[in-house]
Amino acid sequence: MKILVVGGGGREHAIVRALSRSAHEPQLLCAPGNAGIGRDADCLQDTGAEDVAAIVAAAKQEDVDLVIVGPEAPLVAGLVDRLEEEGVAAFGPSAAAARLEGSKAFAKQLMAEAGVPTAAHTLLRDREEALQHLSCAPYPAVLKADGLAAGKGVIICGSEAEARAAVEVYFTEKRFGDTVVVLEEFLEGTELSLLALCDGENVVPLAPAQDYKRIFDGDIGPNTGGMGSYSPVPGTDRALIDEIADAVHRPVVSLLARRGQPFHGVLYAGLMLTEQGPRVLEFNTRFGDPETQAVLPRLRSDLVDLCLAARRPGGLAATRADFGGDWAVTVVLASAGYPESASKDDVIHGLEQASQLAEVTHAGTAERDGEIVTAGGRVLNVTGLGATAAEARDRAYDAARQIEFEGMQMRSDIAARAVERVAG
Repeated sequence: MKILVVGGGGREHAIVRALSRSAHEPQLLCAPGNAGIGRDADCLQDTGAEDVAAIVAAAKQEDVDLVIVGPEAPLVAGLVDRLEEEGVAAFGPSAAAARLEGSKAFAKQLMAEAGVPTAAHTLLRDREEALQHLSCAPYPAVLKADGLAAGKGVIICGSEAEARAAVEVYFTEKRFGDTVVVLEEFLEGTELSLLALCDGENVVPLAPAQDYKRIFDGDIGPNTGGMGSYSPVPGTDRALIDEIADAVHRPVVSLLARRGQPFHGVLYAGLMLTEQGPRVLEFNTRFGDPETQAVLPRLRSDLVDLCLAARRPGGLAATRADFGGDWAVTVVLASAGYPESASKDDVIHGLEQASQLAEVTHAGTAERDGEIVTAGGRVLNVTGLGATAAEARDRAYDAARQIEFEGMQMRSDIAARAVERVAG
């Protein structure tokens, strides 16, 4: 069996690693991959993840049996549709179903129709309308770009002045494109990421995870694509996971099926566990990053079998995803200047030593003159595994401290809350 993974980040490296543990022993390719993925798969370095035509051509030329799409942009652009039209099996939602992530306004409309609990919101379509609403909005408030923004399109505003400054970012600077902006109530509680495999009819929840969006310790600073994660999450037992899947994932999957847009792939709900119950913050339509780096190392089921089953209508019936009882803590190492900018070509030291202590997956790396260097943004993910949250966390940080590159950024509080809650 030959499998092509689309993407070149830490999520894709974690997917490649999980596929390599399959009993099918697949031959693995990745487009475009990165310096680390190149040690575990054959990388098609000249094939960009967002180049739909090139991915389709490569999949046919390589005669692959399955394509697994990692990033959101090619899903929204219709990569899965194109692959299936060309007779290439693909894991991921159609462009119609991927609108759940491609448009927050669409997702809000769908949640309202499906009865899924979420934050109250208003759609702002231009600068003047936005400024008018901000004068009477309760604070703190949340502003979100409607379209794809690589996890950086959310601005939490503590005051009207901050909200007005954010409006300039959206509508004047157009940093996230010319788009609708969602003004949303600020929810308080515990954040939770729950990914689920879907076959158009059935929903199979994966292990819960918690991620850290802000760049600095204590959840301070701008949003990023994610600075770390851990799994499982204290207090989220099987009953709560099933309750969330019943209230969030299954109504959406059922509604899309009735619309003739069945959802196949991973439906990822970013949630806030409030005093009133779970509320959806956002939907993503693919494996999360960096949640995948903490979830998949704990997976005991065969990922190849799960992906193949999810492609078939009803293929996941009576299926569950089994996970080990261990803990996983993932720490992200980011380049200097991230998320506003991204330093590149800084030589990375200590990878071999770190890999002896924990699982190191590559995100923004490249190879230059025989050395591994940074390629901008989030550079590496270091995942520690252990019988307890404290053990996994210690292993992750012990390994992360072995790695050095110029301007390296790393939060020091990943999974600290989990350790405290378990100990308490």
